[in-house]
Amino acid sequence: MTTTDIFDIIAGHARDVLPELADQPLNRQHSLRELGANSIDRAEILMLTTASLGLRIPLVELVQPRNMGELADLLAARGARVA
Repeated sequence: MTTTDIFDIIAGHARDVLPELADQPLNRQHSLRELGANSIDRAEILMLTTASLGLRIPLVELVQPRNMGELADLLAARGARVA
């Protein structure tokens, strides 16, 4: 799975949790916070994404990335696969 595939999964879950993003183009430089996701929204997006990828990672390990692209890279490095 490529980081682009993983980014698309993150973006899809972001749109599920934040419906106002439905028509907004998203790119790797966007952060979930700047897109309007509060801490609960971000946690939900991360949980949905890790579940979709079949990963078990403590959420505390996912706070370091500054944007969705870095998050996709981190998840790819952790061996993401489609569940």
